[in-house]
Amino acid sequence: MAADRSQSGRPTISEVAAEAGVGRATAARTLGGYGYVSPELRERVLAAAEKLGYRTNALARSMSTGVSHTLGVILADIGNPFFAGVMRGISDASRARGFDTIVLSTYERLDEEVAATDVLIDKRVDGVIIASAAVGRDEVKHIRAAMGRGIPIVLVDRAVASLDLDTVVIDNRRAAREAVEVMIAAGHRRIGFVWGPSAVDPPVTRRALLEKARNVWTDGERLRGYLDALDDARIPFDPELVMTGPKTEEWATQEVARMLALPDRTTALFCTETDAVTGALRAVRAAGLSYPADISLVGFDDSAWAAVMDPPLTMIEQPVHQLGAKAAEVLLDVLDGGEPRHDVHTLRSRLITRASVAPPPS
Repeated sequence: MAADRSQSGRPTISEVAAEAGVGRATAARTLGGYGYVSPELRERVLAAAEKLGYRTNALARSMSTGVSHTLGVILADIGNPFFAGVMRGISDASRARGFDTIVLSTYERLDEEVAATDVLIDKRVDGVIIASAAVGRDEVKHIRAAMGRGIPIVLVDRAVASLDLDTVVIDNRRAAREAVEVMIAAGHRRIGFVWGPSAVDPPVTRRALLEKARNVWTDGERLRGYLDALDDARIPFDPELVMTGPKTEEWATQEVARMLALPDRTTALFCTETDAVTGALRAVRAAGLSYPADISLVGFDDSAWAAVMDPPLTMIEQPVHQLGAKAAEVLLDVLDGGEPRHDVHTLRSRLITRASVAPPPS
């Protein structure tokens, strides 16, 4: 039997078969999870495998069965608390149904997303969940290529207009509108939008601004919600109050400082990402101002730190765990034999009112 031992010293299928008193083919079917094996023989093979310490080779099993019991996940930045929460939801839902996950970050770069998709195809994952940075039809070739290989795909957090896929999102437009309405109700009319389109040249018209907002779906939806609230209150749109450019905390700090230095300065800020909130707070502090006495603020992505700020921040809470879990469940249902429905599954966010909004200074 020692002659059958693999070079790594690990027990082989042949050894498990001999220990169980069955043929090698029966042991291979049992340990590979394919084909029929009677309950009695299955128990004998599993008992022998446990006794010898046999572990299956997942890649070899996937090559023989076509099933790896692994989901691929492509997110913008796993270090971002929002995406970390989404990943936790994906992982929990997948593990509950016997699937592992492989996660890759793209940092909002389309070339990284394309490379990540290729990696997951090579890893023979059964399905993929993507928070895609793709926008136009010419940017989704990698996703279509994966679909062409028979790999089911579910989009999470962002819709892609040119792809007819199951998509799990929140109603970003409604959430943004409600946030801005809170500040309008408090009397604000000069409301800054922090974290807008990543345009190098700031658009000077509403139409141009919305054109530039196509770079990421969530950006455009939140900007539309902001504009909806202004329209309802008959507040004129001012491009000076919309941040454009790099999506970094440092740039958000600079842009908010610019808004605060305007002759008719902003009196309220709507921040659409966690780093945008942090950048805005830095700019407010550097200007010698305080919230909500001098400037009101509402942010996206509630967290524990927002609640313990002094004063605590009014924030939009996204159901991050639920977003991930729902995306995984939709994908796993397809892998279990269900038909893709190509639905947009819209989850509800919640505006948590605290103490960062007050009437504008007189």
